Amino acid sequence: MQIRTKSFKANATEALADRELQRALKGLDSGLVAQRRAAYERLPEFEALRDVGRDIRDHTLRHLDLYLETWERNAEAAGAKVHWAANGAEARDIVLSICREADARVVAKGKSMVSEEIALNAHLEAAGMEVVETDLGEYIVQIRNETPSHIITPAIHLTQTQVGADFRRLHTSLPKDRVLDEAPQLVAEARAVLREKFLAADVGITGANFLVAETGSSVIVTNEGNGDLTQSLAKVHVVVASIEKIVPTLEDLATLLRLLARSATGQEMSVYTTISTGPRRPGDPDGPAAYHVVLLDNGRSEMLAGEMREMLRCIRCGACMNHCPVYGAVGGHAYGWVYPGPLGAALNPALLGVSQAAPLAHASTFCGRCEQVCPMKIPLPDLMRRHRTADFEGGGGGAGYRKGLAIWAAIARRPRLYHLLARFGVAALGARGRRRGAFRWLPLAAGWTRHRDFPAPQGRTFQQLWAERQRGVDR
Repeated sequence: MQIRTKSFKANATEALADRELQRALKGLDSGLVAQRRAAYERLPEFEALRDVGRDIRDHTLRHLDLYLETWERNAEAAGAKVHWAANGAEARDIVLSICREADARVVAKGKSMVSEEIALNAHLEAAGMEVVETDLGEYIVQIRNETPSHIITPAIHLTQTQVGADFRRLHTSLPKDRVLDEAPQLVAEARAVLREKFLAADVGITGANFLVAETGSSVIVTNEGNGDLTQSLAKVHVVVASIEKIVPTLEDLATLLRLLARSATGQEMSVYTTISTGPRRPGDPDGPAAYHVVLLDNGRSEMLAGEMREMLRCIRCGACMNHCPVYGAVGGHAYGWVYPGPLGAALNPALLGVSQAAPLAHASTFCGRCEQVCPMKIPLPDLMRRHRTADFEGGGGGAGYRKGLAIWAAIARRPRLYHLLARFGVAALGARGRRRGAFRWLPLAAGWTRHRDFPAPQGRTFQQLWAERQRGVDR
């Protein structure tokens, strides 16, 4: 996919003017946010569980090499073929080679953000294969030639009317007078169309929510069952997963699953949690004849050794973006790459480089809601702040921005000068804005006043008010 992280401001401006997008995003607070809150309130030990989950992830990352080797040994003992990929190009070529060996013409895919990260679909299609996304949301964005706008609900940016129109445009063999006004009708039509693809697929590709070192298993969590059909009906199952998805034991898995579903969709558990260990064995009623796992690094090792290590705790629940006021205003496509919201603002610059994705680190109000709801307690604002620092130290921000910060720093380091200028500025703004009570335009604040009024100050600084209060106390 094309990387458009540098143009975040332009993307966001376009998103704010998109009425259909704004209509679709209105349901976030009453949907996923409310569902998570209800799930949180039903589980008294939720906060303690977050601490346990964070500790599991930290322990795993400290010993990631050990657990990866353990997982590989147990996976191969169960019949899996394990492939290691240093970057996206290697991972794409490995998957293509597996598909060619299987003489694949149709490839069914479960939802996988890692496959989006490495642009796998386009690579397989360029080789002449038909690649079909089987998750409903992924299928919808695929037929629109779009990318997911959310890691859990890929088509959250669309309304039912838009989806119905797309189905009528694409599914031309179905009766024109069919009714597509409600969600169940849309789901039923997609199910009927995709069922043929499941049966025709030569290779099924899924991601992995977790990889269990103790058993050599891969785990997917879904609500539609498409993942099970993708990996069990095709003769070859390929798992594409990044190296940090390892968890030590099944007991650890159970803990993280309790956090994942509640944080993502407000469910106690997702409808399907499927653990796969190797290919079909003699006597198994179904399953693939071959089972491959492609383990992707793609910058994770560098993150593991650096100051962005905490980002690798992420279990991809999407809670941070559900609660983010910036994501809620512009949606996921504005972020310009695979991972949107606070997750993307912290992860994308780490994977792509700060010079490539620095604007995302600035796409935050630093309100802290993302860290507050993150089940792994990842300090997302702090990680974004580190990217901002790296961007500034690398010369980012433009001459005017850097000059303004230099002037501000010079004044802030001189308290007497700072207080003098603050008193003068607050008094002048208070006198000028007393009549209306707010400013519709201010120099150096056009970005703020373009969309909202700036309240006029009362005319005295906090230090002045505090000094007056202390004098009153002394008397």
